[in-house]
Amino acid sequence: MSTANLPPSAPFDRAAVRAHRDRAALHFGDNDFLFRETAARLVDRLGDIRRAFPVALDLGCHLGGLASELLARPGTEWVAQCDLSPAMARTARAAGGGATLSADEEALPFAPGTFDLITSNLSLHWVNDLPGALTQIRAALKPDGLFLGCLLGGATLTELRTAFMEAELAVEGGVSPRVSPFADVRDGGDLLTRAGFVLPVADLDTIDARFAGPLELMAGLRAMGEANAVHARRKTFSRRRTVLEAARLYAGAEAGAGAGAAAAAEPDPGAETSARFDVIWLAGWAPGPGQPKPLAPGSATGRLADALKAEEHPAGEKPGRPTR
Repeated sequence: MSTANLPPSAPFDRAAVRAHRDRAALHFGDNDFLFRETAARLVDRLGDIRRAFPVALDLGCHLGGLASELLARPGTEWVAQCDLSPAMARTARAAGGGATLSADEEALPFAPGTFDLITSNLSLHWVNDLPGALTQIRAALKPDGLFLGCLLGGATLTELRTAFMEAELAVEGGVSPRVSPFADVRDGGDLLTRAGFVLPVADLDTIDARFAGPLELMAGLRAMGEANAVHARRKTFSRRRTVLEAARLYAGAEAGAGAGAAAAAEPDPGAETSARFDVIWLAGWAPGPGQPKPLAPGSATGRLADALKAEEHPAGEKPGRPTR
């Protein structure tokens, strides 16, 4: 499906996402600290699963670092790599692995039942139709194949969003979307179930990163290919005064949180600052034979109270009180 055919209501401009990644590809290796950290955590999670995945796909491969880690895992024979950005895909191809191509996560070109494992490292938060993308991922898995991925969500960059809103109101008298809307971890399991996965798991990691200052944070997001790609974003360059005011407010909010309101009276936009990234982890299995299934309601053969060695009381009754 071409991004040009997406409805106007789609939150993200996929052409802009592609352009941002293309622009970031040349120096991405100097700014990929967040992606390297989550890739290491993804491989660590795979280490808890005692089975081999001979044929794998890294979806949203960026420069190909994760594929190298997957190929080093015992039992992995072939890893395909795919990225929305042609520039990223070209660089990943040079890093090795199996077939490497540029394709949209919203229109996967893979035949059903192709892969034993599909991974995705910080790419799916720019997808307009996440349920649809997950459905395509599940279809591309072999029976009993595993999907394991992570995306930014939750309270990621909330402080930056707030600082830009207040700066635009003060300087320009209006507000435009600056930071993308994010999914919530509470929705993760439901999304996997809707897409047809079984044994779904969703959980949250928080990564706090340090930057030389708010301006360095903004530059870092651009260098990672994570610049604003919301459809309703301002299409012109930001005013210098607005950016500097947002940096001042961001520094002031952090100083106030750490040392009281008095310390935030004259914030230093060049002082070291932190940024919060909430990483939502999603894991699910394609349906297959031999998988454990939940017991039917009422099929238990023992009492929970007996297992806990506790006294059972009727619902609504408070322990220790006599009943009629």
